[in-house]
Amino acid sequence: MSASKRLAKASNTTARRPPRASQAEADTPDMGAGGEVVDLERYVPAFLTWIANKLSRGASQHYLRVFDVGIETWRCMVLLATEGSISAQQVSRVIGMDKSSVSRCFKSMQERELITLELDAKDGRLRMATLTPKGRRLHDQIVGVALERERVFLSVLSEAEHETLIRLLKRLHENLPEVESATERYVAQRFARADKHSGA
Repeated sequence: MSASKRLAKASNTTARRPPRASQAEADTPDMGAGGEVVDLERYVPAFLTWIANKLSRGASQHYLRVFDVGIETWRCMVLLATEGSISAQQVSRVIGMDKSSVSRCFKSMQERELITLELDAKDGRLRMATLTPKGRRLHDQIVGVALERERVFLSVLSEAEHETLIRLLKRLHENLPEVESATERYVAQRFARADKHSGA
């Protein structure tokens, strides 16, 4: 059974753990027929992606069924409730949503009278979204579900582990610009020559 299948099965059943690999084995990259491959049981970006995808899918199912609110709308509502007023550009920077997706989300929320949109007094090029009383009431209903999901999700951690996790996640989040810079350098060093040949 592949690593991905074992991990998928582990979310529903408790599987017998395989013997622990020696340190030498752990330090040796997995090699497939074509060379080095990703070890899905230790590749951190994969775990972060799977967790985020499954949490989002589950939340979206409940929010749509009960409140007729999709996960992107909820994410915008969270920022609006926290910040008071916010632009689509700000939402895009904070949570990484595409700006066009945020704009569509704002348009839908405005049509449902969940937000108002007005020009920013300091920058007339920006349109600032603000929750209406109806939007705030809806947010206050959904937030209870969101916090309960978080409580259960983190219930397997001690309070100290929870605090450590928050610190580590913040550190990783702050390191994302360096990841992009390093990727640019890696691609330029490893593939620049191939790009030149392909363009010739």
